[in-house]
Order: sequence, then structure tokens, then C-alpha cells
Amino acid sequence: MRVAFMGSPEFAVPCLRSVAAAHDVVVVVSQPDKPAGRGGELRAPAVKVAAQELGLPIIQPKSARNGELAQALRDARVDVAIVVAYGKILPKDVLEAPPLGCINVHGSLLPKYRGAAPVQWAVIDGEAETGVSIMQLDEGMDTGPVWAERRVAIGPEETSGELLARLAPIGAAALIETLPMIASGTARPIVQDHARATHAKMLDKTDGAIDWAQPARAIAARIRGVDPWPGAYATLRGQPIKLFRAIVTERAAAEGAGTVVAIDREGVHVACIGGVVAIREVQAAGKKRMAAQAFASGRGIAVGDQLT
Repeated sequence: MRVAFMGSPEFAVPCLRSVAAAHDVVVVVSQPDKPAGRGGELRAPAVKVAAQELGLPIIQPKSARNGELAQALRDARVDVAIVVAYGKILPKDVLEAPPLGCINVHGSLLPKYRGAAPVQWAVIDGEAETGVSIMQLDEGMDTGPVWAERRVAIGPEETSGELLARLAPIGAAALIETLPMIASGTARPIVQDHARATHAKMLDKTDGAIDWAQPARAIAARIRGVDPWPGAYATLRGQPIKLFRAIVTERAAAEGAGTVVAIDREGVHVACIGGVVAIREVQAAGKKRMAAQAFASGRGIAVGDQLT
């Protein structure tokens, strides 16, 4: 099968490698290189780097809507386009360019968590389960029929970064299993129940701000859900501090929300609404990430301190 592969971040790389091993990938489409880091040097998307390692031809169109991408797919005579976290909603001419259309690997159990950050919001919302959906793209945002899905339990201390890394190969395996059935006409798509749809918006830096006047379980879930980006943060003694590896403890606290009530091997215990959260690791501005107890031993934080 002649395949076009469209994707950008690390989540898409296992799918690219699996598809390249099983089919003829004739073109890889990725987002343009973007400035990164303090120096602003251009950085290639993870999919581009993997495609170069595999010796595959790459294009990086600035737009999917000027007709060039659709023409490139037609010129490549692809049978199908595989789309994994490409980063843009595709127009009708691109969707219809391959005979089998565009097949998407999406990191949720559709119709729940349509949108740009399904894995992150599943963790933030405290879901016990998520998964991967193999779906047919249409002109909406993740609204097309679903060919297959794989369900996965979310670990009680799992971050969104860890869950993304775990889902990526599961999605790749589901895609490789389902694609031949789509091509042969033996797969049967299931139309989504649009009334049950929820939207997982793209995260921004404000999503990492911790409001201590929230239930402990919600705070712990948010700290895990915004890890690694944008990262959870609070203010300590007038300075920003990043927070990692949060768990809900059995400890009770009468102190006000945001008050450090204890420090031990489990971490820095902070009072919340109706409970206490232990922060296992912290990072002060300009410093390395470290165990919270070690940070406290260096007088970085103490019982009675207030996090805002």
C-alpha cells in the first residue's frame, strides 16, 4: 500500500516506524521547523527527524489550505494518508486526495476528548481510563467514524507525558492491525454519538497555575496532567516554584489552603480543600528539579510556608 504519513510530535513516531515497516511510505508530511529554547534556534519536529533516519522523503508545507498539500498527495499516488497529531485541521481537498481518505490515530476514546490535548485533559479530569481511537477524518474536529479503539487504564500516579509515551505504541499496533481491514472493506466504522462529545482544548501556560482552594484529588490530577508542559507552578516566598509528582495523602489539615503542613520522605504536604496533597519533587527558579525533602533540607521550604 502506498502511504502518506502526516504527523509532527514524538507521539506520532511509533506509528511512523510501524507503518514504514509494513507499507510503502512515499511521503512524510510534517509541520515546519520552529524556534525553540532560549536561543530560538530552529528545531525539527520529531517526525521529521525519524523520517530522515528512515530515509523517507519529507515535505513541510506552511499551510494545508492552499491546494499544494492535496496536489502533493495526488502526485505521490498514495492510497491512504495516516494522520497522527499533525497539528492542523485538514481541508476537504486533502481529505479526499487519497482513495481511502485520511485515517487518524487519536489519543482518546471518542467522542470523549476531541481536540488538541485529549491525553492531558483525561489526566487532569481524573479519568480512570482512556485509550486510542482509529478514526476516519472528516472536515470536523475529530468527528469522523471510528474504525477501532483500544482501552487503557490510567495509573494513579501517571503523568500525561508518561501516558502519551505508553499510548503511542498501542496506537501504532492498533493502526497496523486495522489498516488492512479498512483497505479490504472488512472493517465496519462506528458513527460517533455527537451528543456525548467533549472538547480537550490545547493547553496554555495558565493551565499550570495551581489553585489550592480546590479538592486535593483535583489538584494532584492537574499537577500530573500538565507534566511535562506547561508544568504546574505556584508562588513561594514571592518566587515561582514548579511542582511535580503529586499524590493525595491520608493526612488531615486544619490549616488554610496552600499551607505547608508537613515535610517528610513522601514530599511536601500542602493543605487543600478537604485534604492534603504531597508534592514529591519541586524546582525553584534557576535551579535543578529535586526531591521535595531535599529542597526543604536546604531551607528552600518549611512547615508553615504558604503556597499561592
